[in-house]
Formats: sequence, C-alpha cells, structure tokens
Amino acid sequence: MMRGKVAAAMAVRAPTGEIVIHKEPLGRIYTSKISKIPFLRGLIMLWDALGLGIRMLTMSANVQTGEDEKIEGPAMFVTLFLSLAIAIGLFFVLPAAFGHLVEGALGWNAWWGNLAEGLIRLLILVLYIWFIGRIPEIQRVFAYHGAEHKTINAFEAGADLSPESVACYSVEHPRCGTAFLLTLVLLSVVVFSLLGPMPLVLRLASRILLIPVLAGFAYEYIRWTAQHLQAPLVRFLIRPNLALQHLTTREPSLDMLEVSISAFNTMLAEEQALSVVPPPQPEKTVEERLTP
Repeated sequence: MMRGKVAAAMAVRAPTGEIVIHKEPLGRIYTSKISKIPFLRGLIMLWDALGLGIRMLTMSANVQTGEDEKIEGPAMFVTLFLSLAIAIGLFFVLPAAFGHLVEGALGWNAWWGNLAEGLIRLLILVLYIWFIGRIPEIQRVFAYHGAEHKTINAFEAGADLSPESVACYSVEHPRCGTAFLLTLVLLSVVVFSLLGPMPLVLRLASRILLIPVLAGFAYEYIRWTAQHLQAPLVRFLIRPNLALQHLTTREPSLDMLEVSISAFNTMLAEEQALSVVPPPQPEKTVEERLTP
C-alpha cells in the first residue's frame, strides 16, 4: 500500500498471478486545518490511517480468498476490536502490572518501578516482532514491507522505478510505522517514569488514557526527524528506529518489487490527477507528499 497526500493505492498479487489495483482519494482531513495543528493532527491522522490500513488489508485478503471467504461486516469489526484490546493489554497494561508487582516485592520506589515497567514494555515489543517474524506468512508480509521502503527510497533518489533498479536500495526508511512504535514505547518510558507512585487501578488507567497523548508526541517526533535528515544529530537519533526495521522488513523478490512499484505509480498518478499538478520532481516534493 502507498499513501500520498491526497490519494492512496494498493496493489495485490492475485492467485492467478495478475496484479490487482485499488485506488481511492483520501479524506479531507489530510488537507484540512486540523492537519496543521501540532500534536492533534498526529492523533486524528493516525486514527484515520489505521482505518485506511485495515480497509486495505481486508481488501487484499479478500483478493486472496475469493468471494466465498470474504472478510467483512461484524466479523471484521470484532477482529479489529479484539486486536486493539490485545495490543493495549500486552504492551501497556501488562508491563504496568509488572512494574507495580516489582515495586511491592522488591521495595523499589515509584521511579524505579516505572523504569522497570518501561524496559519490560520495550522488551515485549522487540520479542513480539522477533517472534512473529519467524512465521513464514509474516515473513512474506515483511518482505512486502521491505519492497515498499525500497520503492520509496528509489523514488526519492530519482532512480528508475524498475524492479532491478529498486532492488539496489535499502529496506530502511525513517518514515515508517516501526519507527513510530519504537518512539511511542521509548516516550512511554520517560513519561510514565515521571508520574510517581499511584494505586494499581489508577496506574493501569493512566497507561491507557495517555496513549493518545504519547501517540501525538511520537507523530511529531517522526515528522520532525524526517524533515531534518541532513543533520548529524538527527541521523544519530534515528539509528534505533532504523535498526528495529530490520526485524519488520525482509529482502523482497523482484515480483514483490513489481507489486510495490505498481502501487506507488498508481498512487502518484492519482495524486497528479486529483491535484491537477504536473509530474513532481522527487527531490523537491517528496517530503510534502510522503511525510506521514
């Protein structure tokens, strides 16, 4: 899937071998005044992007399974709700309960307990990504993730968007969902460590209620680093994010790159049609079009 400023496109390799294309304009939120309000824009646009991603994933799954096994309706919403609940429980509630238990068992103060909670949260994230990355089906998904990064890197470098050319580029990219997740977790370590002692129920509630706040800060951080990649300090700061991407990407095959390039070219053509602008020069417009 490729998302620009006013359009998104998805390409899927069907069981028959053909590449199925879907394209659509993005909601007005991406160009509204809200999209210019720091911190608030991150929360709202991430929520909209979540809906877009789930919709695209559902359509791609339906291409693979066919009409008889199509995923839609209540089943899709129940799956989404359970997935979000499990994610919040695993990455926020469970570490908070562990930190509270450690404080009581070892007699630590709140600062050390909150720090232990944050480190456990980070460990769970890394181990979770590593574990699912060993599943063959997920490895294929991660290879397509690598194909997306390579395609965008090739476009930003002004290279020819052919599978052979795109294959030479890196699977790392600073504007990535993996980078956002790691930033969110690291911010939670700092913020939650400063909250001080509190009862278990309030502690668990604070971890859930502060997720939108942390997400807003994480979005702004990723946006800022993407706009200052030439600065040595920024390149140093994003190293952990780029390193973690090696767990969520794999080297794609040429046929995977063909799918990714098809999605990108479709998105770019749709952007030009909707914006009524001439074809862009990558080195001048890529930040405007591809910033998350």
